[in-house]
Amino acid sequence: MAAEAAVRGPEPPLEPPPEPELEPELGPGPTEAELELEGEELVLDEVDVHIQANLEDALVQEALKTGVDLREYSKQVELELQEVERASIRDYIKESENIASLHNQITACDAILERMEQMLGAFQCDLSSISSEIRALQEHSVAMTLRLRNRRAVRRQLGRLLDQLVVPPAMISAILEAPVTEPQFLEQLRELNGKIDSVKEQAFRDTVACADVQHVLEKLKIKAVTKIREFVLQKIYSFRKPMTNYQIPQNALLKYRFFYQFLLGNERAAAQELREQYTDTMAKIYLSYFKSYTARLMKIQYEEVAEKDDLMGVEDTAKKGFFSKPSLKNRNTVFTLGNRGAVLAPAELEAPIIVPHAAQKSDLRFPFESLFRSQHYALLDTGCREFAFLCDFFMATGAGALELFDSVMGKTLAMFLKHMDAYVSDCYDGIAVFLCIHIVLRFRAIMAKRNIPALDRYWEALLELLWPRFEHILELNIQSIQSTDPQKLGFLDTRPHYITRRYAEFSSAIVSINQTFPNEKTNALLGQLQVEVENFVLRVAAEFSSRKEQLIFLINNYDMMLGVLMERAVEESKEVEGFQQLLSARTQEFIEELLSPPFGGMIAFVKEAEALLEKGQLERLRGEEARVTQLARGFSSTWKASVESLSQDVMRSFSNFKNGTSIIQGALTQLIQYYHRFHKVLAQPPLRALPARADLINIHHLMVELKKHKPNF
Repeated sequence: MAAEAAVRGPEPPLEPPPEPELEPELGPGPTEAELELEGEELVLDEVDVHIQANLEDALVQEALKTGVDLREYSKQVELELQEVERASIRDYIKESENIASLHNQITACDAILERMEQMLGAFQCDLSSISSEIRALQEHSVAMTLRLRNRRAVRRQLGRLLDQLVVPPAMISAILEAPVTEPQFLEQLRELNGKIDSVKEQAFRDTVACADVQHVLEKLKIKAVTKIREFVLQKIYSFRKPMTNYQIPQNALLKYRFFYQFLLGNERAAAQELREQYTDTMAKIYLSYFKSYTARLMKIQYEEVAEKDDLMGVEDTAKKGFFSKPSLKNRNTVFTLGNRGAVLAPAELEAPIIVPHAAQKSDLRFPFESLFRSQHYALLDTGCREFAFLCDFFMATGAGALELFDSVMGKTLAMFLKHMDAYVSDCYDGIAVFLCIHIVLRFRAIMAKRNIPALDRYWEALLELLWPRFEHILELNIQSIQSTDPQKLGFLDTRPHYITRRYAEFSSAIVSINQTFPNEKTNALLGQLQVEVENFVLRVAAEFSSRKEQLIFLINNYDMMLGVLMERAVEESKEVEGFQQLLSARTQEFIEELLSPPFGGMIAFVKEAEALLEKGQLERLRGEEARVTQLARGFSSTWKASVESLSQDVMRSFSNFKNGTSIIQGALTQLIQYYHRFHKVLAQPPLRALPARADLINIHHLMVELKKHKPNF
């Protein structure tokens, strides 16, 4: 049936039976035969399913393919199964003893495993109880650790408190018996200061134990303050001894700077007393020392100082009055820098101060700027050292340090300003005042580099005295030149004038000094002074009758001023540039004036001919044959004598041989150029056929001959 079903293929699905119609009355149920028939159909369905499953077996499919009879094959399989069963029984019987032994072993293992299960169960119970104990121990350990930490913190605080409050016998012994200079006293004093601060802090917190040590610490403090006060006052009083080097006790006090700190923190009245004693003592010492030193310095100043008549425009022949004494000094030194500028050199600026009594023994004299440098370098050195001491020992800073320094050095600085005011108000030495200004500027820079502002206000006050005086002196010199009458200067010659030499020396000195710290007002005054000097030179030159003498005078003065300025000032300065332009213009004019007498005819003809050449009117030169012939022959016959005379005249006229040589060279060069242009004019068509051209000298030959007349200096 299965095979037929397989051949037929799958049956079509059955259609669902139609729903039975409800009848008004139900009929009788199924009979027994019908029920049996339905049961057989169910069994057959199960058999079909079983057969279908067997057909899917590989062996069955293989048998079907080979055409074996399934009934025979089934019997064969059944026989084989019976044989296998009998063999298995024989093996079982054969191994029965081993199986029995295995059964016994399994039973024993089961018993052992049962006992192990019981043991593990008991162990599990024990572990659970141990875990709870460990947890309890851990909690107990944490609590003990916390208590230990708290106890240690309390112990640490109590130990620190006890260390702060307990006064050891060594401290009492050192404070009461040891000298203040002993290291032991200083060490115990620091400890005492710390304990006093700690007791104050704990007392503020209402610590009851402070009452047990306060009276002891108070007594020790009083004893320490007394000993320190006596020691410091003794050191301060030692400053007052004559011929005492106050730096030695000052350095000794710096070793005990903690003494003042202790007094300032525990006994302000004693600290204030010591500070007042020190400032009062040192103020008197410094005032006495610098007042004496200044007076002795002024005794070794040059006896001859600049007076109100020592101005550039004042004539040498001016009379000072019937009762005036003749001046032994040369007034030019007032305007000449010379070696005075060396006072600004770094090595000289910070050189040791002048010792007055040693200078007097050696009969040495100094200009005012050297005395000023020595005086104020001593002040600078002392001020820096004193300011550092005040900041270090008295722990002063900022405005407090400046106020304390002023209480020590104020009287001395006021004395200095009064002395400078008195001296400067009657000083007419402009170079000295200007050098003093630059000394102040350099000293101020030195103190700024040392980061000490103690004397800043003093430097400013000093500059406020010096600058106006210097400007006033410059204005006096300008006015003196403005009011100078050339007709009252006596005999005039073409050599450099002494007033222009004064100006050149003075201006070069100021310009060279001013280069390091330029000041615009100074430059403006120097420019005004230069204008007045230029006007003065022109006014004096106008006194000469001939233009040649005027030019010689101007060239000599310009050359002299330019030479003096270039010795000290840089070439880019306004003064040097201005005089170079003036000298070049007047030199060129003088060369034209110099060539005019011997060669004026040729020069005039060349200029006229070149003008006609530019206009294209060369035919007008045809009537100049006689003039050209005379000029050509005259030059050929007289040029050597004329050049020789010209050279001698120039060398006699100029005091500076180098300048004279330059003028001669310029004149000869100009002459060659004019003669070359003369050649070109004669080469033009209207004059080309003149026989006079044969008298012309070859240009190269002329140049060689003129070189022989060039002087060498």
